[in-house]
Amino acid sequence: MSLSRFAVAAMAMSVSVLALGAGAHDGGHGEGVNIGEPGSVSDANRTINVAMYDNYYEPESIEVKPGETVRFVIENKGSLVHEFNIGTASMHEAHQAEMMMMVEHGVIQGGKLNKEMAGMDHSMMDMDMGKGHSMKHDDPNSVLLEPGENKEIIWKFAEKGAIEFACNVPGHYQAGMYGDVNFN
Repeated sequence: MSLSRFAVAAMAMSVSVLALGAGAHDGGHGEGVNIGEPGSVSDANRTINVAMYDNYYEPESIEVKPGETVRFVIENKGSLVHEFNIGTASMHEAHQAEMMMMVEHGVIQGGKLNKEMAGMDHSMMDMDMGKGHSMKHDDPNSVLLEPGENKEIIWKFAEKGAIEFACNVPGHYQAGMYGDVNFN
């Protein structure tokens, strides 16, 4: 890893460590906003289809009712790996550091995911990430998809909060690949 790549990765890890200590209800990644929890398909009130293109989503925002359970069907129609992640802005900022590490270690490779690399124990690599740490992307509020792939998330939203959906692959959020979850 070059010095500049090391510096970027170290800064990303620092941001991640600072952000991890900042919250409570959102998995420790933000300002204490309860974003909700995984839901059951039998409780889903409706289905929202989400298409991911290279650095934007369709739809660009979604409307939900407080406490509503939604089935998201997400498809990557772009040419790059993209993510659909439900969270707060600070959760996304912290998660971007983790995604940077996935790029740095070859898990995300442009339009391809190295799934074998994702499941390896990365504690012996050049940046010690902790004993037994893997880079599996398996949070219930998030999916990471190669071009042409699709997956589902069943999510029960909290009562209210400043929530958005975003792609945290390095540079994608900054290019505008995020949208608001509006409560009605």
